[in-house]
Amino acid sequence: MFIRNESFFQYIKNYPVISIIILLQFVLYMMNFIPFIPHKYIIQSLTGVNLYIAEGEYWRLITPIFIHLYFSHLLINSFSLILFGPFLERILGKWVFCLFFLICGIIGNIATFLILPLTYQHIGSSGAIFGIFGIYLSILLLKRSYMQKRIQQTIIPIIIIALIMSFFEVNVNYTSHLCGMGFGCLLGVWYFNLQKKI
Repeated sequence: MFIRNESFFQYIKNYPVISIIILLQFVLYMMNFIPFIPHKYIIQSLTGVNLYIAEGEYWRLITPIFIHLYFSHLLINSFSLILFGPFLERILGKWVFCLFFLICGIIGNIATFLILPLTYQHIGSSGAIFGIFGIYLSILLLKRSYMQKRIQQTIIPIIIIALIMSFFEVNVNYTSHLCGMGFGCLLGVWYFNLQKKI
């Protein structure tokens, strides 16, 4: 499930939402290196800054999901999305997957705004990525038959390690990680229970 055998173009065709998200993230990142573009102003206008959100710049609850300043951060989040996203885009459908990804990222940013100081600044799709992990938790709770046993045994350690690393890495928004994962799990539970009733 986490091993990709498709060609590059097959992957794009099969998982358009993931492909578009990653493309958008890379385009915004590359803007840092294109001359004659006011990239600093653009990036600064999209970064999550709690003080500016409090002053009414509410788009900053959404745009940080797609912004990365460091290539290592972009690479880790993109790699996680490439590995763990396809299964969910397939079983949820592209529109539901896209909606859940955005909701988890936004909830993580709202939690960051409500809990952390007004001076706090944040970027990255990690809250949305952890939302994906939360949806996997809901599958483990309600739909274990969707996953092979070896996949179940793989995803649990990955989630645990990701959570632990949230507290030990420097400059990590663990508030967004925890809230994104928690809400992802709630969304998954709601969605799969809803499917039973339909």
